[in-house]
Parts: sequence; structure tokens; C-alpha cells
Amino acid sequence: MNIHELPLPSSGLIYSSGWREAHGGSAEVREPATGAVLGRTGIADATDVDEAARAAALAQKAWAATPFDRRAAVLREAARLLKERADSFRYWNVREAGSVPLKADWELHATYEQLLMSASLPMQPTGEIFPSAMPGRTNYWRRVPIGVVGVISPWNFPLLLSMRSIAPALALGNAVLLKPDVQTAVIGGALIAQLFADAGLPDGLLQLLPGGPDTGDAVVRHPAVSMIAFTGSTGVGRSIGATCGQLLKKCALELGGNNALVVLDDADLDAASSSGAWGAFLHQGQICMQAGRHLVHRSVAARYAELLAERAGKLAVGDPFTEPVHLGPIINARQLARIDAIVQGALRDGARLLTGGPQSGLFYRPTVLADVRPDMAAFSEEIFGPVAPITVFDSDDEAVALVNASPYGLAAAIHSRNVQRGLALAARLHTGMVHINDQTVNNEFQVPFGGMGASGNGGRFGGPANLHEFTETQWVSVLEQGIQYPF
Repeated sequence: MNIHELPLPSSGLIYSSGWREAHGGSAEVREPATGAVLGRTGIADATDVDEAARAAALAQKAWAATPFDRRAAVLREAARLLKERADSFRYWNVREAGSVPLKADWELHATYEQLLMSASLPMQPTGEIFPSAMPGRTNYWRRVPIGVVGVISPWNFPLLLSMRSIAPALALGNAVLLKPDVQTAVIGGALIAQLFADAGLPDGLLQLLPGGPDTGDAVVRHPAVSMIAFTGSTGVGRSIGATCGQLLKKCALELGGNNALVVLDDADLDAASSSGAWGAFLHQGQICMQAGRHLVHRSVAARYAELLAERAGKLAVGDPFTEPVHLGPIINARQLARIDAIVQGALRDGARLLTGGPQSGLFYRPTVLADVRPDMAAFSEEIFGPVAPITVFDSDDEAVALVNASPYGLAAAIHSRNVQRGLALAARLHTGMVHINDQTVNNEFQVPFGGMGASGNGGRFGGPANLHEFTETQWVSVLEQGIQYPF
């Protein structure tokens, strides 16, 4: 399908049992690299959410009763169409999200694999049989669909982080309300809605509701929505978690991170600095798993900083749609100002700028800061930009303490030529993921993924974890014949 054949970028519509106008009006879709208006997206309000949730709840009942092989077939067809429409998805990821083509291609492939993995979920065992102390009783424990799942996805990996919840939720018999970030409502929402419509997903099961905080709040609070899958900031996640707790709704929260890349004194510094550059600067550092703290043993800190700054200085920054670059634009001016404020604050407090800083417009050069102390915001806050702050340590115990000093606990990486030393260190870290001799930005669709502490509520996405996240369990006991109790 040609990218201009899709009825969505300029229409200002939402997808709710078909493409239609939103009660909440519409908003411009802008390209962060140039500020150009690419089209319009509908903005869903509380009325749209209510209509969509009611329609989804009705459609879900028949979908849950649909044979597993037919549900799987829809997911496989969606995967096939995703490959067929790769140019369209790549185009919108580059222009709308500011992704460089390499990142857009990786995200596309990961989403394709996510769809295929999800297509296998309906074929997995749906329960177990437990013994009983009651003669003649059989105890069945089985997984059943939750009902309607609200998916609230971010702008940084909008295709993958939407599909990571949509695909397994649909595969396991649920309906979905999708609220993508309005900044990436095409690649993170409209293209996905059209994909599933063309793949044969029955009407009503996927409702697209772009919008801001009010839209998200309406999705979270709607009584027909039984679960929320949220990926985004820790602050918003806390609020959603509190609301879900009050309403006794299931929620899966994948939140922010201030991830540490630990370089021990016996590390291969060429490999470590390569991991450090990739982990810190990929997609302008706008990744929850970004290597936001580089903790380096004092004996090798100067050489590591030199190598990292050298790598950073060779990276080109610019418009990924018109020129071959390594880094594209920051998503918006507010985020760029926040990044630079943290950098400038660190410099005022005694850190050294080895390379980087603002460029022009929404572009920010890959930045390396040396002499960063734990009392600086560059150490304690999630920067979410292309900044690599370096902090030194003198012992393994001190490295562990520095990693665990953060309330976040998403990912960490450890570089050492002694793998056993790295594993021993990993066992002491309060993070959901640890990668030895690698970088922090790792994602494999078949492996459970998630964080600890301020990085999430213990929920996991990926592989068998999806069976737990997107179903509820039910105990059914059976007696062949009724029995008489004492009264």
C-alpha cells in the first residue's frame, strides 16, 4: 500500500468501530525535525472513550469465544501486512517520531517478531489440573481473558511499545482501547488500527483514541476497562497505579529508568565505550533503558571518557528524513530545554564538558560529562536525552551502592573480562535486567521484560509473561454427583 493511500494522516479522524470524527476535535501532526505539519489526528474526549469502551466490551465476548486458530490467523496476517507496508511504517516513524532509519527498521522488525510471538500465545496451555482432598472432585485452574484492556503508549518507540501490549492482549481474547501519545498518533496508532482492520480483526476489538492526559484518565477510569497497560514516565505511572488501585483494576506499569553502565577495572574499554555510546545516544537517548549513568572505575575512567568522547564526536546530528545521520531531533522544545538545563546545572556544579551540547532547533549533540557527582541532577535524574554522565568509583562495593542509590531499577550493564565477577555483581543490583559485557538498551520479544522500584510495578512483558499479564485465572471444581454436607 502506498503511504498516501492511507486515509489517516490528514483526516483528523479516530478509529472507533470504523474511521470517524472525534468529539474532541483534531490536532496537527508535526515533524520535530522541521516543524512541518504532516497532517492531522483526531483527539478523543470522554464521550469518545465511553462509546469505544462500550463497543469494545460487546465485541470482546464473541472474540473470546472465537477458536484459538482463528485469533492466531489474524495476528499472522497483521504480521504479513506489516512487512508488506514496511515503507509506510518507516516513513512515519522517521518523520513523526524523529527516528533515524536504522532505528525505524529495528523497531519494525521487533514489532513483526512481537506479532508472530503473540500469534503463538492462543496455542499455549490454558490451565492446569490440581489434586483434591475431596474424593471425586477435579480442580481445574485456567486462564481466561480479562475483557477490555486500555493501552497507553509513549512517543519514543511508538510502534513497538503500542504493539507490545495490543498483540498479546488481542491474541488472548481481549479487546483493546489504544491511547497513543498525540505526538506520534500516526505511527503509534492510526497505522496500527488500519493494519488490524485489513488483517480481518472483527469490528470493535481495537479502538484508537489519541489524546492527552484527559483522554488517558477517561480510559483508566472507565468501568468497562478492566486492565491498564501503561508505558511512560514514573510520575504518570504512579498516578495511574493509584487510580487502578482505588478501582481494583489490574495494571502493568513499565516506567522510567536511570540505568547504569558499570565499567570495572578489568574491562575491555573499546567494547565498553562502544556499548556506552550506543546505550547513551541511540534515538537521541530518548529510551527508558538509556545508559544514563556511566559508573567507571577510577583507574580506567580517564581512558574510558576519552574513548567515549571520541565516539560521540564522530556522530552526525540532523534531519533523518533528508540526510544520513546518527541522531535525529529531540521530540519537542520542552524536552530539549530540560536536557540542557540538567547539563548546564552539572557544569555549574563542577562537571566537565568533554563534547556535545545544543546544536540548533530541536537538535542536541551527543554529550559526554566527566566528574559527575552523585549529588548532581545529571546523576540522580532520568535525563532522556543524548547525555552520558561519568561518575568514578573505587571498589565493587561502591559500584553496587551507586547503582542501587537510584530509586529506579530498570536495566544495568556490567563490563568485565571476568564473567563470574560480573555475575556476582549483577546478583547484588536492584534492577529488572542486567547485561554482562553489553549495553542497557536490550529487548528480546521472547524474554520477560520489566523493572523494579520506580521503574515499574513488577509487571513483565514478553514471552510467557504475556500469558500472566493479559489473562486472569479462574478455579473451577467439578464433582460428578452432588454430595450431602452436614447442613
